[in-house]
Amino acid sequence: MDKGAPLIVVGVALVDGDGRILVQQRPPGKAMAGLWEFPGGKVERGETPEAALIRELREELGIDVQQACLAPACFASEALGERHMILLVYICRKWTGIPQPLEATALKWVRPVELHGLDMPPADKPLIGLLDALV
Repeated sequence: MDKGAPLIVVGVALVDGDGRILVQQRPPGKAMAGLWEFPGGKVERGETPEAALIRELREELGIDVQQACLAPACFASEALGERHMILLVYICRKWTGIPQPLEATALKWVRPVELHGLDMPPADKPLIGLLDALV
């Protein structure tokens, strides 16, 4: 990938029937280890953001999501070392399977207002208010 090209990352606010959002804790050994984040990951070359998110949710949580269930919600733009990251966040209320922490240290269901109290990556923080309004 072009070193000057922005890094495109996708994330999802999985929303359960009680209006809670799923966050996962980054594992030791990864950048920003221990921080809580929305599930998701990097968009690979040739992938659409939605396809990347569907793949990441299968790899990270063991759940299946249909593209029609992914609603674009908000985005963030953040300097990340020498690269610039664009984070695209979707909302999803319907999936198949029970989320499991396959790559994360832990999972937690929280009310949107509780996100303010979590240690999250800098790019995620400004999105909390937007997600609270949308959920």
